[in-house]
Amino acid sequence: MVYPFLPYFMRGLGVDLGQMSAALSLRAAAGAFSPFLAVIADLRGRKAGMLLGTVFFIVGVTLVAVHPVFWAFVAALFLATIGYLVFIPSMQAYLGDRVPYEKRGLPLALTELSWSLSFIIGVPLTGLLIAKFGWTSPFPWLAGLGLLALILLSRLLPADPPPAKHGANPWSSFRTVLASPLALIGLAMGVAFTIANESVNLVFGVWMESSFGFKLTALGLVAVAIGLAEFCGELLAGGVVDRLGKVRAVALGLLANCVAALALAAFGTGLVGAVACLVLFYLTFEFTIVSSLPLMSEILPSARATLLAANMALISLGRAAGAWFAPRFFELGASQIILFNALAAVGFNLLALLALSFLRKVEKRET
Repeated sequence: MVYPFLPYFMRGLGVDLGQMSAALSLRAAAGAFSPFLAVIADLRGRKAGMLLGTVFFIVGVTLVAVHPVFWAFVAALFLATIGYLVFIPSMQAYLGDRVPYEKRGLPLALTELSWSLSFIIGVPLTGLLIAKFGWTSPFPWLAGLGLLALILLSRLLPADPPPAKHGANPWSSFRTVLASPLALIGLAMGVAFTIANESVNLVFGVWMESSFGFKLTALGLVAVAIGLAEFCGELLAGGVVDRLGKVRAVALGLLANCVAALALAAFGTGLVGAVACLVLFYLTFEFTIVSSLPLMSEILPSARATLLAANMALISLGRAAGAWFAPRFFELGASQIILFNALAAVGFNLLALLALSFLRKVEKRET
């Protein structure tokens, strides 16, 4: 919800874009800590990892509900992000343990639908709450829903035995990841295409408001359109990634995202063109990231949870880097204020494509 309503959080907190950018960079840097917490999914079981991540989220959003000031907002971003980055690799490892690689794209894509549905349903409701009750109003609701999720997970999800075969020491899994060239290349790929996305993601709300006079309701509608685009990207990935092959699907997504970014620079001066190209940009990015998940889950089966946690962490650090770059590209744009952000997205996508070219060995190993 932060991105589409960024101007409202900035005004409510009394901060400028530079300060908010720093806060978002710090939030993304939280990913550096997540592998050390997510490794609990190897040591105590996947369910334990999911429960721990949910607790971090609840604590974070409760801080703003109780004390709505800038430092609490920054802490909430930090803790909620850690929670997300612990929960997701635990869940992905749970599925990776149970679903064969050749069929894994579909179930992982289905879990990713939660992201787009949060944009389609959650963000418009958040906009209504902000419009009626102020910028702090979503946080008590998020805390309550997080608590409900914690109760349901603890009661309904079957307990699973710890999958780790290396005792209680997580360092052996970290060493396995660091010693694998393919793992490091896969992590670099995720960083690159995440910076590409964040180059546009951070500034699109401010860009829409400054270029087209979009206010709260209009930004909410754009968020719905983005959510629908991501929903379509996830469904498309789920439908084709297992048939195309994971490497080929990621390559297709990266190239299509480059085209969308160039189209945004070329046709983003008009309202219809801007929204259409923005929708295409998010659709192709979502297709790319969802297609990459089953590929990453098979690079190191012996350290699956640790590598997936490291992937989430590096993606988060990519967001931190992108959040730092994006305002600077934005300020260079003058009359074409999205131009340099779009070109940066293309450049980082091409770096990701270069890294992907080395990961064909993963699928060759499976065949």
